[in-house]
Amino acid sequence: MPNPTPVSLQITLNGDPYEIEGDPRLAALLERLNMKSSRVAVEINQRIIPKAEFAATEIKAGDSVEIINFVGGG
Repeated sequence: MPNPTPVSLQITLNGDPYEIEGDPRLAALLERLNMKSSRVAVEINQRIIPKAEFAATEIKAGDSVEIINFVGGG
């Protein structure tokens, strides 16, 4: 799969405005946020995205992205 064209777009991330610069794929967003894909659950526009689709899922302008980060501890 070819890399998407770098972009600049506005989304809503966990309820707040957020601007994506560059690669619009979900995996790239998680990397920019320093989140491990193995420790998160992601919903885009109220649709849960399977981890197997993170690399191929492109985020589009106006999307609402919710990321839940699982943190261990005791």
